[in-house]
Amino acid sequence: MKLSFTDFRGDLFGGLTAGIVALPLALAFGVSSGLGPSAGLYGAIVISFLAALFGGTPTQISGPTAPMTALSMVIVASILAANNGVIEQALPLILMVFVLAGVIQILFGLVGFGKYIKYIPYPVISGFMTAIGVIILITQIQPILGYYVKDDTQYIESLIPLAEEQILEEIILEEAQRGILVLEDFTETIENAGKISRDQIENQAQSIASKNSSGVIGTINSLSRAIQSISWIEIILAFSTIFIIYGFKRITNAVPSTLVALIVVSAVAYLLQSNGIVQYAPIQRIPEGFPKFNIDIFGQINYLDLLPYVAMAITLAFLGAIDSLLTSVIADNLTKTKHQSNRELVGQGIGNSVAAVFGGIPGAGATIRTVVNIQSGGKTKLSGIMSSLVLMIILLALGPVASEIPAAVLAGILVTVGIGVMDFKGLKAVMKIPRTEVTIMVIVLVLSVFWNLVYAVGIGLVLASIFFMKKMGDVSKRYSRVGTILKEKAWKDEKGIDKKILETVFIKHLDGPLFFGFTSDFMNLIHQLPKTCKVVIFRMSRVPYIDQSGLYAMEEVLMELSQKEIKYVFVDLQPQPRLLMQSIGIVPTLVSSKHIFRNFQNCKKWLIQEITHKKQLKS
Repeated sequence: MKLSFTDFRGDLFGGLTAGIVALPLALAFGVSSGLGPSAGLYGAIVISFLAALFGGTPTQISGPTAPMTALSMVIVASILAANNGVIEQALPLILMVFVLAGVIQILFGLVGFGKYIKYIPYPVISGFMTAIGVIILITQIQPILGYYVKDDTQYIESLIPLAEEQILEEIILEEAQRGILVLEDFTETIENAGKISRDQIENQAQSIASKNSSGVIGTINSLSRAIQSISWIEIILAFSTIFIIYGFKRITNAVPSTLVALIVVSAVAYLLQSNGIVQYAPIQRIPEGFPKFNIDIFGQINYLDLLPYVAMAITLAFLGAIDSLLTSVIADNLTKTKHQSNRELVGQGIGNSVAAVFGGIPGAGATIRTVVNIQSGGKTKLSGIMSSLVLMIILLALGPVASEIPAAVLAGILVTVGIGVMDFKGLKAVMKIPRTEVTIMVIVLVLSVFWNLVYAVGIGLVLASIFFMKKMGDVSKRYSRVGTILKEKAWKDEKGIDKKILETVFIKHLDGPLFFGFTSDFMNLIHQLPKTCKVVIFRMSRVPYIDQSGLYAMEEVLMELSQKEIKYVFVDLQPQPRLLMQSIGIVPTLVSSKHIFRNFQNCKKWLIQEITHKKQLKS
């Protein structure tokens, strides 16, 4: 948390540049989330400040990002739908889910979760990131075409009967809960229904229309209506923005092309509208002054209502952790430093929790803003704080001006963000990588876009685990074939053994972990032993790990060998397997210490003595 002013000039310019780059993205992400541009701006201000102050990556600039916004959009839409589209009613619960996600991130950091992020399979990340890009692109179709469902009076009017039906259902449900519903006499129900105004019915119809037109499926369903009401000025504004963003980069990178597009296109559109030449839809009004500290949200909700969204909060925290730590790695590579992953998670969690109380959307470490900060001279935590202060000054001084930005301009910015976040590297490699990894990537992509981001990631992780276990089981099976030493390739130290000895000895080569994916094949060992077998030698030098399933499979095999009066020994038993065998009594109950050899040479001496001893007994 200690601040350094030794690189003040570099941090000042780095933070200033990063803050300017963050402005259009913060506004666009706020609009995309469904909570408005101010939510994006508030999130950028608070998260950038607190994540820099408490985090573990000195040069990282944090704020709303595409992946976090896409998942936030799903959460907002879900809670709004459960509250009949009334934002005032849904907002406390939405913000509490964001607070919970931040708290979970703090817990991730405290329990040392940061070091495990690297084990997330690439196909899951690739499919998810590409899905985020596709979701952003699809959901920007409506603002680009100039279609806003709240203005589609014909469609809203068609939903009036459904709105009346839903309101009546709510009245009956409320009466049933109060115990005053009388099926034989609906007099009170009729009286309550008569109190419903036309405005209430129209508001309910608007809520249904918004719900039906939101998200990927809603956008696709409303596409025909959007095409019928195309606004060419909105299309021109959006594509002009896209053209400038990509085109200006070819001229120079000294000035952020996104900011240039925002200022130029918005200024031209405003001048044309002021002269009555065109008419465009502006973004929602940005409130003036400091963000409101909504501490009262903690007392406005029933915490049982939060339970259905706990999984979403965990996924949001998980995604924010991945997003932030990947950016931290990039920052390390650029600055030749080493970030503190768990501290970074704590800082991100604090930022997201507090940002939610101020009404901001959650965020994470932002790659582009972090790179810009480093390239502009940022070296310490002070640069992230400066970025936050720049955005705060813009909010206080230019809030009314920013409220005149065309919604289509932000839609154009989001299109470039959506394209940028897609994993084209992974998509290009589809024909070259294993089918299992392609399957995981495609399943995560499709389920994320058309069903549920949370479940898609979960299913992707489960599939990745299953495929991995299958692959490891196949590898173990391939290198641990059952058969006599004459039928499989002997290891170097086994060559030269008398063939007569091998007639009664079976050497079991194990190569790789003995875990649940391989236990069934391992247990088949008993049924495939030759009738002449009197001794089984387990070569364990290449078995670094054994899990509980493997442990009990080993115990069962040894017990069956004992019942068949077949002796068994272990060669080079590794520490982890030996410790577990000792913990349940396999060693020394089933396997005495004298039958565990450090190398095969010692085992061979014992084997020769054993066979010689048996021959003497027979003679």
